[in-house]
Amino acid sequence: MTLATPYPTQLGLKGTRHIARWRPLVQWLLAVPQLLIAYVLSLLRGVLTFIAFFTVLFTRRIPRPLFDAIAMTFRYEWRVASYALFLREDYPPFDFQSASGDDGLDPHTVVTFTYPERMSRWQPLIKWLLAVPHYLVLFLLSIAAMASVIVGFFAVLITGEYPLGIRDFVVGVYRYNLRVQAYVGLLTDSYPPFSLQPG
Repeated sequence: MTLATPYPTQLGLKGTRHIARWRPLVQWLLAVPQLLIAYVLSLLRGVLTFIAFFTVLFTRRIPRPLFDAIAMTFRYEWRVASYALFLREDYPPFDFQSASGDDGLDPHTVVTFTYPERMSRWQPLIKWLLAVPHYLVLFLLSIAAMASVIVGFFAVLITGEYPLGIRDFVVGVYRYNLRVQAYVGLLTDSYPPFSLQPG
């Protein structure tokens, strides 16, 4: 019996669900410097993806340094988002190491990408179209995730713990979104599953 191959983009969150009750009131504010950096990195990612489009189109490859730099922007974004949404307490590191594998500097978050040696030359032309069903699903999931974050906010204020089911759902939606972004953003040719689960 063979096990299914894991999807080439992985995202996870580790650590306790205990959050100090006062943190949701200020944590979003503490995250502002990190959010500004994440925004600039997202602009950089757009430029790097534009370059990757042509390298895949003409060479069927993404140069490894380019791939690693794009992976770093996604990793940084998840670390900041998980903090800003008070899914964990520890402040994320200002880390800009380009690597497709997780560097382990933030013990609470994991984001890894499997580097593709060869890619389809024609898929960059139509990936955005193939991803339309995912965009529709993500639109609905994003609304539910925003509502879940609001519930989580009050749960932490009252109990000091982020409800496990709600946290898992928010992380799952982010994981699903990252897989779709990785597919459309030319980091993989593997069509993303309609799933919030890891693996």
